[in-house]
Amino acid sequence: MREAKAAGDQARLKLLRAQLAETERAWNAALEQAPAPPPSPPLLPLREQVHQALTLLGVPTPGKLIVNVNEALFAGHLSSSQLTSLRRDEERSFRTTPYSRPYYLCAALTADLLAPARGLLAVSTWPLDARIVGPLSSRTDFLTSAVRIAEHIARLERPGGSAHRLLTRMAQNIPGAVDGFDQAVPARVIAAAEAELAVHREADQAQRAAAAVRASKQLDAVSQFFGAGLKSAARTA
Repeated sequence: MREAKAAGDQARLKLLRAQLAETERAWNAALEQAPAPPPSPPLLPLREQVHQALTLLGVPTPGKLIVNVNEALFAGHLSSSQLTSLRRDEERSFRTTPYSRPYYLCAALTADLLAPARGLLAVSTWPLDARIVGPLSSRTDFLTSAVRIAEHIARLERPGGSAHRLLTRMAQNIPGAVDGFDQAVPARVIAAAEAELAVHREADQAQRAAAAVRASKQLDAVSQFFGAGLKSAARTA
């Protein structure tokens, strides 16, 4: 159009303007006919987001990892302060109306004192020994979490960048799982984590099982889910 105008070619200029107007009308019509994008699925309630992340991981988990997994794999939004409040609300609800919910988000228990393990959340429907942490559990649970996350990512058709970044950060703390700062490959992470788990798993499970026997004999239902006070644990030890 600029060239036609500069050359004084009015006939060509008129034709180009008509073509431009027709193109704009076609574009506007296409926009009007295009279906609206599907609405984004609503976020789950807070406790269901936490339950979803814990169910994927299957082990007592620190709040920071719950937040990261929820964001990277489920596009959720949580904060550590929300988890602290949620944990108190769950205990209050259980004490008021025990077993009125299908599950409770509860504390993990330390194997020595059967007290709440600082910062760790578990699910009440898990076996008691799975909700207890011993000296080796922080490592075995980290490795188990890496395996579960890698398996989840491997099942996705198009895992997002945040999912890969989460797995890569974890893989950098597992010998043989990744080279330097390369992106982690799920199958390699699983193999490396399972190799290390084979070294620690039996001893860790034995410690947890022994503590679970003590807890089942010494603690009432509330304490089995939310931990015994230190004085109570000392009296029954």
